[in-house]
Amino acid sequence: MTHPVLIVGGGPAGLAAAHALAEAGQKVALVEKEDRLGGHPILSGYAKLVPSGEWARDAIGGMVDRVVGNDLIDVHLNTKVDKFEGEQGAFKATLSDGTALDASSTILCTGFTHFDSINKPEWGFGMFPDVVTTTQVEQMISSGQGVRRPSNGEPPKRVAILLCVGSRDRQIGREWCSKICCSVSANMAMEIREELPDCHVYIYYMDIRTFGLLETKYYWRSQEEFKVKYIKARIAEVTSDGDQVIVKGEDTLVKRPITIPFDMVVHAIGMDPNVDNMLLSSIFNVDLEEHGFIGRQSSYGGMGQTSRPGVFVAGAATGPETIDDSIAQGQAAAMAALGAVRKPVAAE
Repeated sequence: MTHPVLIVGGGPAGLAAAHALAEAGQKVALVEKEDRLGGHPILSGYAKLVPSGEWARDAIGGMVDRVVGNDLIDVHLNTKVDKFEGEQGAFKATLSDGTALDASSTILCTGFTHFDSINKPEWGFGMFPDVVTTTQVEQMISSGQGVRRPSNGEPPKRVAILLCVGSRDRQIGREWCSKICCSVSANMAMEIREELPDCHVYIYYMDIRTFGLLETKYYWRSQEEFKVKYIKARIAEVTSDGDQVIVKGEDTLVKRPITIPFDMVVHAIGMDPNVDNMLLSSIFNVDLEEHGFIGRQSSYGGMGQTSRPGVFVAGAATGPETIDDSIAQGQAAAMAALGAVRKPVAAE
């Protein structure tokens, strides 16, 4: 097969798909709209990944290196797909850098968008400098500066992490669970306690969803070894007294109001559909599911199929997903894309 497989998006899923195809001897055209590969783990400055505990710059950076150094993979940075026509085995794509290419099949690995906490104004983000997001704290940790209050640069002595900001919230149109936030928040709480042993960390939650084998490693370990405190609560508002940030709400276990001051409040932000999904749906002529993520067909007939034959999808483009599962889906979609256009070997 002479035509390459077109992969759109250079995050974990796209990198995994590109490498898997190259390992099978297949040419790849990898298109990334940003100026670097790696997706959110690199572009957003993630720290240690869940569940491996590896630094994002090392784990995902290694994936980038093996793609960039592969002669079978042609990388297009700062580039988008402007036009996409044809059918399985004979697609034609026009790229924003002026390139026209033929593609045998296509894999959409276009990822997600972090929820913008401005859309939850009653919880203080954008009004008080010491109300930040998990992504901002990740950047503090990965940069080496350590966790500090934006207002004065001092280490916090009391930190609250609020779960489900932009997830499981019908009032703002986010009904879905973002899947990984509970585990990421528990991990972050332990990282804060490890760096700042005298800092008290509280996690406010509706439910804890450290799914599968993550329960022991994050939920129980954070409490028993790192003394992180969990409060089952409904948050009413986040205000300030001028020095500290005040979290007001109801402790739903004992049914009483609670008002607690903190030096820093962290929003555990959820995963929104990629802001470009309506455009991507139009360009590639694929359906979106009801929440706005790219629709994926039943996995029982083949992995990563969309509504258009020859166009596949993997990772958080289809909904909230972990990095490990995004990588696995990227590899699976690569094999499905390859199998869709290669003729089977006749049995003797």
